[in-house]
Amino acid sequence: MPEVHSDPARAAAPNDHDLSPLAPFRRPVFRMLWSTWLMANICMWMSDVAAAWMMTSLNATPLWVALVQTASSLPVFLLGLPSGALADILDRKRYFLVTQIWVAVVACLLSLCIFLGLLSPVLLLLLIFANGIGLAMRWPVFSAIVPELVPRTQLPAALALNGVSMNASRIIGPLVAGTLIASAGSAWVFLLNAVLSLAAAVIISRWQRVHVPHPLGRERLLSAMRIGVQYVAQSYHLKGVLLRISIFFLTSTALVALLPLVARNLHGGGAGTFTLLLASMGLGAIISTLFLPQLRRRLARDALVLSGAAVQSAAMLVVALTPYTWIAVPAMLLAGAAWITTANTLSVSAQMGLPDWVRARGMSMYQMAIMGASAGGAALWGQVATVGSVQTSLLLAAVCGVSAMALVNRLLPGQGMVEDLTPSSQFKTPQAEVPPASGHVMVSIEYRIDPARAREFRNLMQESRRSRLSHGALSWELLHDINEPGRFVEMIEDASWTEHLRRFDRVTTADVALRDRKLAFHIGESPPAVTRCVMETTIKPTSAEGF
Repeated sequence: MPEVHSDPARAAAPNDHDLSPLAPFRRPVFRMLWSTWLMANICMWMSDVAAAWMMTSLNATPLWVALVQTASSLPVFLLGLPSGALADILDRKRYFLVTQIWVAVVACLLSLCIFLGLLSPVLLLLLIFANGIGLAMRWPVFSAIVPELVPRTQLPAALALNGVSMNASRIIGPLVAGTLIASAGSAWVFLLNAVLSLAAAVIISRWQRVHVPHPLGRERLLSAMRIGVQYVAQSYHLKGVLLRISIFFLTSTALVALLPLVARNLHGGGAGTFTLLLASMGLGAIISTLFLPQLRRRLARDALVLSGAAVQSAAMLVVALTPYTWIAVPAMLLAGAAWITTANTLSVSAQMGLPDWVRARGMSMYQMAIMGASAGGAALWGQVATVGSVQTSLLLAAVCGVSAMALVNRLLPGQGMVEDLTPSSQFKTPQAEVPPASGHVMVSIEYRIDPARAREFRNLMQESRRSRLSHGALSWELLHDINEPGRFVEMIEDASWTEHLRRFDRVTTADVALRDRKLAFHIGESPPAVTRCVMETTIKPTSAEGF
């Protein structure tokens, strides 16, 4: 369970129903942490630009240049889930603070290696990978923090403003990095990165967040990771979101990964051109943010995502075919608009499908999908460019992107509004005279139903299965009495008595509605009988005891 927290600024907000794009900025804590996020993203883009350009100086082979993007993205894919679990079970303020210090230390090491002339292509990739570890730790905790700061009605606007932060940094970061690279060298970019990261850590330290440990104690890390995976695995909605975001970034990352080479190949291209193209993409994303509320009202999620993928692909085609910077710049504007539209739409969809107790874990898997797809896509399209050409790689990525998204929309359409995840306390927490200290807990719930409605009941119990496993149960079974056709027994296994109690803290309004639907099938004179047993440890017989 995430820790209990107090946010006076949120409680004192004047209007929770203000749906304007800038409404979250009226909340002081959101403004403070948004500024921190902006500073952190500026550092990220400065690092990416400096590293990519440094690699073109160390080894200009397309595969090596694309591997910079892979090294930056891969840690989020590898470490996202444990990071998300830690963000759900630790003090999020302190955890966020540590991530900024980590990034600052890595930036100092990069700067030092350049000053001393020790940097090689392999060492550069290793240090960028270490920086990516900081990103892997940072993203899930910030994703979980945002819903704490604003009401649910303002969450889309808050996430869009986070997109503005990302894309404003896409402009500011490359401009600052390009200026420093041209005037002083890449080492100073990484040194400034370290200073800004430490400044962000100071701002975070001023956040007055109250951390109260949960009465049941912290979840164990491995258990928390397992439950996070189970929650997503049992959600049709979240699996659809992850598939769509993976496809989008697998294909669209070709443009960002190969952009240094695209810039070099344009007439008069160089470091300044690379910076201009990145800044144009960021500006397009910022401008499109103003229109996102209207787009969401006019188009369903799947239509909006497909439109974003189509515009992204069209922009990639233009960039691949034109030799002129003045044509590539407006194409990059469109690419930025498509990027924020698609990413924001799917990010909002993911957040709406996650309750607070598992939010960081769920969003960590969302980020893992993005970064895993980005890392794999960068390596894939870099290899295609090495074997063929940059132009061929971008053309193929553009065609695959829009085609795959259209296919997913057709085969796995969205199901509209997700279930009501508002926390509920209607389930009575069970008590035990002597709570078991160890052993799995087996729960049986006995239903008496009309045998003529057995098929309906079985179908409904599949929803019960998804709910129980989503909340953390180890296993679930439905037993049917051979001699009594109307008797069904639902069996749920929990890892311990504490984990059994945690499931009652995770009950939502949708779970209450599901329980009522199950009870409507029950025709017994008394409510379904519930039995809880502890699995005793099996004692192997000694030779004297025999069998």
